[in-house]
Amino acid sequence: MDAEAIRRALQRIAHEIIEGNPQLSKVVLAGIPSRGVEIAQRIAAFIHRIENIDIETGVIDVAMHRDDVGTRPELPVVRASKLPLPLEERTVIIVDDVLYTGRTVRAAMDAINSFGRPARIQLAALVDRGHRELPIRPDYVGKNLPTSAAEKVRVRIGSAKEPDGVWVERT
Repeated sequence: MDAEAIRRALQRIAHEIIEGNPQLSKVVLAGIPSRGVEIAQRIAAFIHRIENIDIETGVIDVAMHRDDVGTRPELPVVRASKLPLPLEERTVIIVDDVLYTGRTVRAAMDAINSFGRPARIQLAALVDRGHRELPIRPDYVGKNLPTSAAEKVRVRIGSAKEPDGVWVERT
């Protein structure tokens, strides 16, 4: 995907979020660092242009909620989570760049629940590459990209030096 394809995908996701959430004032877009945060902000900007409403965004760090913390050679970098509170009676949409096994999303749900109990949690991903290990399905997808387990999906978003892009690398 080039920059224009990413822009179109995020604009489409914004339209789908508007259609699926009649009370936009109760929606929070929670990006998973680092690219998910930028994607959430872009989706919020598209929603503002379409509906003239400001959608609150936040950051949900999953580092300490991952189920593989003890098996990694290095401890994960922990970033501050910041969500608009309270979450009760709100819809939190987790935003990530690539959906793969579903384990990061599970960790994000655990992290969100440590802030409160939202009415609903939804999921938006720029790219869904399949290979799920958990029963997690995105509500909003920019592009389904079938891959093999031996491939890596790379995403560049918000770089001042290079244009946005998504590409597959063979390992």
